[in-house]
Amino acid sequence: MNTSRSRKLFEEAQRLIPGGVNSPVRAFRSVGGQPRFIAHAKGSKLYDVDGNTYIDYVLSWGPMILGHANASIVSAIRKSATRGTSYGAPTQLEVTLAKMIRQAFPSMEKIRLVSSGTEAVMSAIRVARGFTKRDGVLKFEGCYHGHSDYLLAKAGSGLATLGIPDSLGVPADFAKHTLTAPYNDIQSVEQIIRQHGKQLACIILEPVAGNMGVVPPAEGFLQNLRRLATENDILLIFDEVISGFRVHYGGAQRLYGVPPDLTVLGKIIGGGLPVGAYGGRQDIMDLIAPSGPVYQAGTLSGNPLAVTAGIATLTRLKQPGVYRKLEVAARVLAKGLGDAAKKAGIPLVQTRVGSMMTAFFTSGPVTDWNSVKQSDTKRYGQFFHKMLEQNVYLAPSQFEAAFLSTAHTASDIEKTIRAAHTAFKSL
Repeated sequence: MNTSRSRKLFEEAQRLIPGGVNSPVRAFRSVGGQPRFIAHAKGSKLYDVDGNTYIDYVLSWGPMILGHANASIVSAIRKSATRGTSYGAPTQLEVTLAKMIRQAFPSMEKIRLVSSGTEAVMSAIRVARGFTKRDGVLKFEGCYHGHSDYLLAKAGSGLATLGIPDSLGVPADFAKHTLTAPYNDIQSVEQIIRQHGKQLACIILEPVAGNMGVVPPAEGFLQNLRRLATENDILLIFDEVISGFRVHYGGAQRLYGVPPDLTVLGKIIGGGLPVGAYGGRQDIMDLIAPSGPVYQAGTLSGNPLAVTAGIATLTRLKQPGVYRKLEVAARVLAKGLGDAAKKAGIPLVQTRVGSMMTAFFTSGPVTDWNSVKQSDTKRYGQFFHKMLEQNVYLAPSQFEAAFLSTAHTASDIEKTIRAAHTAFKSL
């Protein structure tokens, strides 16, 4: 496979951009080799600058649930762009998207749009602190909530990939307000609340972990978090930047029947354009300026292009059969990968919720960050490159999710499974 143009671009990029990339995991550090520079994408495929084509299971880390360059979304963005790309003033589009989100997420009685998931999480925690008059935050090991200072403690995703437990540049005074517990361990949460409950403003987690690979919540875990939060006047925040509109039209909270006090969204609600949102109970959200004293603002919040793409995406996702189609495709793919690994005698544990999934190179089980870390990352890197050589583009990290879109065909799935048989056999 010729990758000479990607190689030259990466060499140039490293002279201009830290690590040659604008987000760390793109650098292929955990799997080795060089990243592919993408020229364009369509449907389930990526096309790099050297003319290679890949079946894409990264999907811009989740939001391209309808596939790349979906015709209805592109058409909507094109029409919106002719009317201007940013106003810094209210639009009817913002109201429309907020209505759609609230219909899907009844717990989000009021919603504020922002420009990224990181910004949304930061803002949600600020209003939680303002509402409770407390400073403490309880998060879970392996859950990633963006790169704000006080949440870079035992995070997943890029930090897990790079093997960095914390980040330089984060003041100790910031980090001291963040407590961490093992994911799926309700006993540890109970202990922390006994010791620090009066200082905790909120408990924040991914209800379906997606940044240490996919780790589903254990039975009763979310329900018990809801109970403990209510009993101790702590706000429960669900970070559904990945799971929102991905695992269910109403997110993980509708799938599992557990309403949080605040919800953070991103990814899909912008149809692949930069966007984020946070929302929740009216009495909490009314503290946000200009209604209340908790300040948050953003020039590009509610950007008409991103909001237009989000409306077009959610309109398509509401159509009957969309999630059923995704579920069937994901089930077939997971079974095919499992069968291929078993035939080759490769230990593999698969996790999946809807159309997000991970294949861990471990003998399992996988329930939290400590068990995830037992995965054979070297073997995953070998598998990744064997699949890439066969034109299948997976996440360049063991600690990330794979995603499917409605654009993935039966042929795509079949080709991927055949490639997996070859890749596992070579290991």
